[in-house]
Amino acid sequence: MGTWELLALSAGLAMDAFAVALCKGACMGDSRERGESLAIAASFGFFQALMPLLGYLLGSAFSRYIHAFDHYVAFGLLAFIGARLILESRRSQGEELVCKPLRFLELMALSVATSIDALAAGIAFAMLETDIWRAVGVIGAVTFALSYLAVLAGRRFGARLQAKAQLLGGAALILIGLKVLVEHLSA
Repeated sequence: MGTWELLALSAGLAMDAFAVALCKGACMGDSRERGESLAIAASFGFFQALMPLLGYLLGSAFSRYIHAFDHYVAFGLLAFIGARLILESRRSQGEELVCKPLRFLELMALSVATSIDALAAGIAFAMLETDIWRAVGVIGAVTFALSYLAVLAGRRFGARLQAKAQLLGGAALILIGLKVLVEHLSA
C-alpha cells in the first residue's frame, strides 16, 4: 500500500473519531482547556492504532485459508465500513447536540467505539500483506492530528461538520476498497 493510499485510508478511518471530537469540541465552547483536547486526541489516536494491529494479528492467523479470495474480503470490509459511515452521516444530520462533561470511562468507550472499523481494516491489512507497523503509526498519528483539529473546529463551528466528515470518510474507504479489488483482479 502506497503512502497516499495509507494516508487516505487513515483519514477515512479517523472520520468517526473526527465527528465525535467535533461534538466534544462544540460542548467545550470557547474554553481554553488544552488538556482535555489532548486527552481526546491521544485516546482516539491510541485506539485507532491498536485496533488495526489486533485485526492484523487475527487476519494473519487465517490468511492462509482465504488467500484465494482475500481481495474480495478486503474490498467487502472496506466497502462495509465506508457504507456504514455514509449511512451514519445521513442519520446524524439535524441531530441536536447533547453536551455533558467528559469522563474517563466515556472517553474510553468512545475511543473503542470509533475504532472498531480499524479492527476490520487490520484484517484487510493482513490479507494485503501491508507493513503493519507503518500502517498503525500513520493511522494513529493521522487520527491524533485530525481529532485534535476537530476539537478545535468544534469549539469554533459546533457540530455542523459532523455529517460531512462521515460522508467524506465513507466515500474514501469505498474508493480504496474498489482500488484493491481492481488491482487484484487485473493482476
